[in-house]
Amino acid sequence: MSSTSSRRSALLKIASGTALLSTTMSISTRVNASEQSLGAALKGKINHSVCRWCYDKIAFEDLCKAGKEMGLQSVELTGPEEWPILKKYGLTSAMPWGAGKGIEKGFNDPQYHAELIESFESIFPKLANAGLNKVICFSGNRNGMDDEKGIENCAIGLKKLMKSAEKYKVTMVMELLNSKVNHKDYMCDHTAWGVDLCKAVGSENFKLLYDIYHMQIMEGDVIRTIKDNHQYIAHYHTGGVPGRNEIDESQELYYPAIMKAIVDTGYKGFVGQEFIPKREDKLASLKQGVTICDI
Repeated sequence: MSSTSSRRSALLKIASGTALLSTTMSISTRVNASEQSLGAALKGKINHSVCRWCYDKIAFEDLCKAGKEMGLQSVELTGPEEWPILKKYGLTSAMPWGAGKGIEKGFNDPQYHAELIESFESIFPKLANAGLNKVICFSGNRNGMDDEKGIENCAIGLKKLMKSAEKYKVTMVMELLNSKVNHKDYMCDHTAWGVDLCKAVGSENFKLLYDIYHMQIMEGDVIRTIKDNHQYIAHYHTGGVPGRNEIDESQELYYPAIMKAIVDTGYKGFVGQEFIPKREDKLASLKQGVTICDI
């Protein structure tokens, strides 16, 4: 199964209220002493998170345990059924989901507005009760729609949610995804479009998720784009280009420089590791990604 279909499947399960608690595999070996000491060695400039779906063959509690030991503060793209388990291990979910209709059916299509509004209105109090303050959302696919109409339609739907988002102190965060390789026809596929939508919505409770992997594919110029638009960005994701695998020397981006640029903007939020590890020891790849980004 492709990474795209895996993530889409996970979104649809959450949207229908199905838990994503994978129990298909337990960690066979414990994190060794050097890995356990990583948390104490982290520099504190980056708040580290990991996307759950990339490790869906590892039992959720095992991922939480290992993540905590290596210094993670968050496991994200998790739903309400998983939040109590995160709390048990002293973790948060920096970018939860639990509302919406998935990636392809989003706010750019008015036929979905009523259902989307009801869905997000329902999740806001749950987020607040769990001590969480963000939730992911999507533009939807173009289906022949031009950019301007897409912004107009998205803004109409999102504005109807801003009063509740402000009440519950939740920021809706629309993800920038590539439409070239992984998410064909997705509308929010360039930073400029997302920024224009932020301006049209006109609320601090709506911002963007800048996925570095996706935006390298679509537009490149990652560091300058971050510096120029950081005020509209509420969260970051990593991923190696090409292939969305480890973020090491096997790919074209140099993540220490990107992380420095993010820190230099004054960003205090989370960076979520969202690469699909190729190595057999997937947790070793995760630890490596955290270390690379811990500038």
